[in-house]
Amino acid sequence: MAISDALSELKDEFELLGDWEERYRYVIEMGKDLAPLSDAERTDPYKVRGCASQVWLVTEPRDDGTLGFRGDSDAHIVRGLIAILLRLYSGHRPEEILAFDANAAFAELGLAGALSAQRSNGLASMVARIRRDAELARAA
Repeated sequence: MAISDALSELKDEFELLGDWEERYRYVIEMGKDLAPLSDAERTDPYKVRGCASQVWLVTEPRDDGTLGFRGDSDAHIVRGLIAILLRLYSGHRPEEILAFDANAAFAELGLAGALSAQRSNGLASMVARIRRDAELARAA
């Protein structure tokens, strides 16, 4: 599935929900489904800088040239934001990841205007980390 298709699915799911409060709860629910990280993965090399909360992101290159992502946070809403990012980016090639406009996607989902400045900055830091890892994978 293309990243744009994953975005369309998310958008459809969000549109089924009424107001932003319901969407906020849905994002938190999405975060509850994240696979836990090991203690070794909840360490400095995997920590995402620029987030108010503790955030860890693990990038796993796959044999087929795609990247898998796993992540976690100590904040419920941030775990949900990570779940959204993983749904969009995981399983795609570095070129697809780098070509995707995350800011436009978050605007389409209504996240851009609904998050605090701190959360928006943290989300941007997570996307920057994913993009950095995609750049490194592409160069390898």
